[in-house]
Amino acid sequence: MRASHADRERAVDVLKAGFAEGRLSQDEYEQRVARAYQSVTYSDLHLLVRDLPQGPVPQPMVALPPPMVPPTFLPLPQQRTNPSATGAMICGLLTPLTWGVTAVPAVILGHKARTEIRRSGERGDGMALTGVVLGWLAIGGWCLVMLVTLLALLPKT
Repeated sequence: MRASHADRERAVDVLKAGFAEGRLSQDEYEQRVARAYQSVTYSDLHLLVRDLPQGPVPQPMVALPPPMVPPTFLPLPQQRTNPSATGAMICGLLTPLTWGVTAVPAVILGHKARTEIRRSGERGDGMALTGVVLGWLAIGGWCLVMLVTLLALLPKT
């Protein structure tokens, strides 16, 4: 970026302060002042005063860390849903359509998912429980149908 006349004057002021504090010799001070008035860009001025306590321009911005946001305003971290729980619920919901074929997988996946959820803290306990309940209801329903059929087929005495 190009330097203005005011920027050059600020650089000369820094050089004067450096000379007054004994940081620069007379010859070095005169050479730097001459170069300051001939400078065209901020980087030219910065080279003249970078070894002195203050520079003529603001220093390049360093990447600042993002502002701290209170945890109240941050979104809650989303936990992963257990895949076995999803499978248990799907199998449980499909039991009426499959005439109970998916009931046993629903029960097995549901119990497996609930164990994994307790151990890992994942989401999906309600889905796993849905699969277990629907699976056991289908198994119980088929057992009841088979018992009624068996009792109906027995000879009456």
